[in-house]
Amino acid sequence: MSALTRMARGTHKGIKIKSGDTIILSSRFIPGNERAITSIINSLYRMGAEVVYEKVSEIHTSGHAKREELKLMLNLVKPRYFVPIHGEYRHLVKHAQLAVDMGIPDEHVLIAQDGDVIVFDGERARVEGPVHTGRILVDGKGVGDIGDMVLRDRRRLSSHGIVIVLLALSEETGDTIYGPDIISRGFVFEEKGAFILEDAKCVVLEVLDELEHPSPPPLSEVKSKIQKRLKRFFYEVVERGPIILPIIIAA
Repeated sequence: MSALTRMARGTHKGIKIKSGDTIILSSRFIPGNERAITSIINSLYRMGAEVVYEKVSEIHTSGHAKREELKLMLNLVKPRYFVPIHGEYRHLVKHAQLAVDMGIPDEHVLIAQDGDVIVFDGERARVEGPVHTGRILVDGKGVGDIGDMVLRDRRRLSSHGIVIVLLALSEETGDTIYGPDIISRGFVFEEKGAFILEDAKCVVLEVLDELEHPSPPPLSEVKSKIQKRLKRFFYEVVERGPIILPIIIAA
């Protein structure tokens, strides 16, 4: 959504690139963004522009103030309180130390992190908090009501799939009445990977054999054992970790 990106796509409302234009990128390529930046440069060339950038010219200039410039700014403004806000924490500390060196009282220099609350109360200022910060997921009609566990499950579903174990046990004896049936989605192609699912059924049956009690074991215990054993089995066979969902009915 940057201005230059919209120009390169021809979607900027006010500026259109035409043949003969010269575009100067005075910034460095941020590691990890090389592909996106070169894509923009290629688009600008397709529009007929000449592009000057760090790989072909010594054009880079920093957008950040130098130490002496920061000192000049502090001298000109003479702030009562000073709150460095840009950079990593180490940069904030160094900037705060510079402010103290320039005569601002140490107790008037406030270093805050994301989520900290800066309170100005009459003649005093202090850091309080924190409050919750970070990304807020908008999911359908819900805002911020999706937790980390749901997001983790969605990532696992997208990369590893789901395996559902259907099973019916006798409420009185704990014997198997139905199953186990195993259904998978997004895990293995059921025709080519049928042997894996058949072996998984054997694993479930082994778990049931090991859970012989004088009285039927709690369903929560059965589900937990099945999940743990299948998780280990699938990782050993295909090195994948699908979500395992045992559905057990006591009849």
